[in-house]
Amino acid sequence: MMKQIKTLLIATVMFFGASTITAQTKVAHIDVNDLLGKMPEMTSAKAQLDKLSKTFDAEYGTMVTEYQTKMKKYEGEAATSTEAINETRAKEMQDMGQRIQQYRDTAQKQLQEKEMEIVKPIMDKAKAAIIKVGKAKGFQYVMDSASLILSDGPNLFEDVK
Repeated sequence: MMKQIKTLLIATVMFFGASTITAQTKVAHIDVNDLLGKMPEMTSAKAQLDKLSKTFDAEYGTMVTEYQTKMKKYEGEAATSTEAINETRAKEMQDMGQRIQQYRDTAQKQLQEKEMEIVKPIMDKAKAAIIKVGKAKGFQYVMDSASLILSDGPNLFEDVK
């Protein structure tokens, strides 16, 4: 009997202790993607990236069109060409296809690098603003609401914006 009372007393203390700790923790949330999307710097960054992407796409399209044109020409002439010429042309088309693939891969990599270069300072600015507002309002934690299942606490979006 005494042991049960002691266990009950410990459980009660632990329950109320945990409740007190939870009640003292201040948590807020913000949708970081929404914030970034509303920043004027992000609009400018997207325009820069779109322009670069269109340049890469145009060059890629030109290369593909040239490839397709040569392929049709060589296919049409294959029956009347020698085996050596057909093999040379097949090798040429294979090399051209590899160059196109390599260009596409390089362009994607350059676009990703440029995106990181342009977007990182904007993200750093947003993070600094979130930290400043969060601390000013006395929050210990500010969570990104995009990854929360329940976001019932205060939303700092308007204050940070």
